[in-house]
Amino acid sequence: MATPAKPDHLDGLMTDPYGTYAQLRRTAPVRRITGPDGTPAWLVTRYADVRAALADQRFSVDKRHASPGSYRGFSLPPALDANMLNMDPPDHTRIRRLVVKAFTKQRVESLRAPVRRTADELLDAVEGAGRADLVAAYAAPLPITTICDLLGVPADHRRDFTDWTDALIAPDPAKPDRAKETVVAMLGFYTALIAEKRERPGEDLLSDLIAARDDGDRLGEDELTSLAFLLHFAGYENAVQLIGNAVLALLRHPDQLAALRADPARLPGAVEEFMRYDTSAVFSIRRFAREDVTIGGVTVPAGETVFLGLGSAGRDPDRFPEPERLDLTRDASGHLALGHGIHHCVGAPLARLELTTAIGALVERFPDLALGVPESELRWRPSMRARGLLALPVVF
Repeated sequence: MATPAKPDHLDGLMTDPYGTYAQLRRTAPVRRITGPDGTPAWLVTRYADVRAALADQRFSVDKRHASPGSYRGFSLPPALDANMLNMDPPDHTRIRRLVVKAFTKQRVESLRAPVRRTADELLDAVEGAGRADLVAAYAAPLPITTICDLLGVPADHRRDFTDWTDALIAPDPAKPDRAKETVVAMLGFYTALIAEKRERPGEDLLSDLIAARDDGDRLGEDELTSLAFLLHFAGYENAVQLIGNAVLALLRHPDQLAALRADPARLPGAVEEFMRYDTSAVFSIRRFAREDVTIGGVTVPAGETVFLGLGSAGRDPDRFPEPERLDLTRDASGHLALGHGIHHCVGAPLARLELTTAIGALVERFPDLALGVPESELRWRPSMRARGLLALPVVF
């Protein structure tokens, strides 16, 4: 077998992701790159290839299939690593079935009024000032409140949740031990919370997951802790970035903002377009080739890591005409922002509810919403894992 090409450092993935994706789709749609920790991985950028690979069982999410020296993702203790994003069937099937039994459509729908109430309270708090950082004041506290309510986390721990997630999404180079300290803190918190819920169950998802059964099967202790971690981390991280990215997209396209105000019934379809246009999940969870796999005309050797470019797939002109244009009348169904196949996001209904509610409440409240700084001053998270703004100053 030929030696794979030396991986490329694609700095453009941080500074100009969509321009970089466009170039890669044209010239090297399956390309070997350097992963976030300096180890090699393959990046797939065309919609058709990404969608096919998401459903291809020759790609595994189980780290045991990774060859030495390949990118493996977060290094977590077993009590946080035993989650669905690291499992193939049949373990993945068993755990997802138990989660679905507890995380029902009815439970998600019951959150609609509380999420709207939280959105209104957050907007009440900034309305008098006439300006705000929408990330800090709105996009971040809305999902953290929602996920804490969903899991039954006491209100006085919500700030901890925000700090923990930020420390893992975009580690501070000046604090090399911060990520490890964060993992230890999270593990201790979840262990104690699960013990409390087991002794005194509440009307929350975590209590229901503890009680969930399927033909006598149940979640093990590490599986419970890992699942709580996954729901918190994904439930916060994705939502905060999606809200910020969607608001910025509207501010960049005032005609679409005006159209949404004129016809709020467009909002459900608009949410799909927001996710296609600028998704928070840059890549899917890393995959490992179980065998030599040819994708897009390129053979990925067994054991090597593959990133599937969800953000790039949403801007592929072969699937979405004029993809650089935000169009709230577009049929954006089929976008891959929430995945595809057996690992399609189990929290997708909640993500849609949060984004619909957050944008709807904001547009309704502030008819003169505008960017509060020149666009050149906006800064993005220094992360290849999640695309989102560090701050979004607005005036109204």
